[in-house]
Amino acid sequence: MAIMRNLRRRVGAWVGGFDAALGNRRLKGFRPARAHVNALLAAAGPEMNARARWLVRNNGYAANAVESWAANAVGDGIKPSARVTVARHKVALQDLWLAWTDEADAEGLTDFYGLQRRAAREVFITGEVFLRFRPRRPEDGLRVPMQLQMLPSEMLPGEINRPAAIEGHWIRQGIEFDRIGRRVAYHFHRRHPSDPTEPGLKNETVRVPASEVVHVMDPVEAGQLRGVSRFAPAMVKLLLLDQYDDAELDRKKVAALYAMFVTNALGEGEDPLMPEEGDELEVSPGSIVNLLPGQEVTIADPADSGSTYEPFQFRTLLQVAASLGIPYAYLTGDVARGNFSNSRLSLMEFRRRVSSWQHSVMVYQLCLPVWERWMDTAVMAGALRLPSYERRRADYQACVWLPTRWDWVDPLKDTNAELAQIAAGLKSRTQAVSERGYDAETLDREIAAERARERELGLDFRQPGSPARGASETQPEGGERRDDEDDDTRQSPEEQE
Repeated sequence: MAIMRNLRRRVGAWVGGFDAALGNRRLKGFRPARAHVNALLAAAGPEMNARARWLVRNNGYAANAVESWAANAVGDGIKPSARVTVARHKVALQDLWLAWTDEADAEGLTDFYGLQRRAAREVFITGEVFLRFRPRRPEDGLRVPMQLQMLPSEMLPGEINRPAAIEGHWIRQGIEFDRIGRRVAYHFHRRHPSDPTEPGLKNETVRVPASEVVHVMDPVEAGQLRGVSRFAPAMVKLLLLDQYDDAELDRKKVAALYAMFVTNALGEGEDPLMPEEGDELEVSPGSIVNLLPGQEVTIADPADSGSTYEPFQFRTLLQVAASLGIPYAYLTGDVARGNFSNSRLSLMEFRRRVSSWQHSVMVYQLCLPVWERWMDTAVMAGALRLPSYERRRADYQACVWLPTRWDWVDPLKDTNAELAQIAAGLKSRTQAVSERGYDAETLDREIAAERARERELGLDFRQPGSPARGASETQPEGGERRDDEDDDTRQSPEEQE
């Protein structure tokens, strides 16, 4: 086998082709592993995740990168806007969801949008996170008897690779698959394997059906089973840069301890290693010191870091930022190195990446399964009444997930540009409202209620020079039907049910 590989390499070198595949002097030591990502994660995943968590706890750049990613990927929360056409059903649905979000966390530490933020942090650090649906009893007093329990990556042992108890099923890295490769169960530790404060058997596992588990990960290769830490390509540089900074700081600290050295001419019988009491020379600002005969003073002149220290740090941090997918300013907090145009271009590229991750990972893997399970549970528990839900389940569960809108450096210019696009018909007002993270129908109802309250109280908050309120905003005269009055002839078929 080795002879054949050498023969192919020699033939490739003779034929030419791709330089990247040649075995010449420049690439002689370049021997990457040909193992699949699953094999690499099984061998190196736990150690890599432990190092990533250490960096987040001890390295300021790593901690800042995680917080910046979570703040931009989730912000105040990725919120649903139901597509239900009947207004009263939509209001009841959205109100119940908003009330349940405060009860979503099984640990009681945060709400559903806080769980989103924690999930974004975990996926950044270890590449994955798990959430388990936890049904609750009616006596627990929840509006909807369901909560979510977050499980870190370490709770799913990656070393379990064996046939499952069910014939034809196989467990790979803790995940059980059926005959056609579908995930049917997860074999979690009952307790965290590295937490001695939690009682119980650490190595005991429990089989949880896949329908009860949400596995959030960002796959980078086909067939990948477990997640890869975002710190993987930047970990070595972050650690070495951190060690270099510590060494530089210690060198400066030691050098600053010495201001000057006093040299004495030794007399007969004096020991240079045993200075006499009072030999220390104390100097205060502006003082004139008279030295004794034979004494000389040498001022400490420690070596400076040099002009290469800051450029070296800047270039290294640029590589770290590129590896993490975080803008340099977000990683370091240094906003003095970029002008307005460069900063805007960097933010636009970063936000495109974040938007793609939001919809392909967070919404698809976390938000949609939770929304569907929550609505099924709410209807079965009687907390939500939707006519013909079983027959029209897909219609009721349709929704749009709205991330938090990003703020721009110059919001006035962006707002004027958006108004021009709406006026020219290049985008709708509903789209503009959705991009800000709000539901257009809910916003319209709020605006209508505020306008009515203004008229009732005689208030007018219009800017000087703005046009007067239209006739559509005036109070209808007697005999005219208001839009919000009940009218059976205008009800939709689903409302008539």
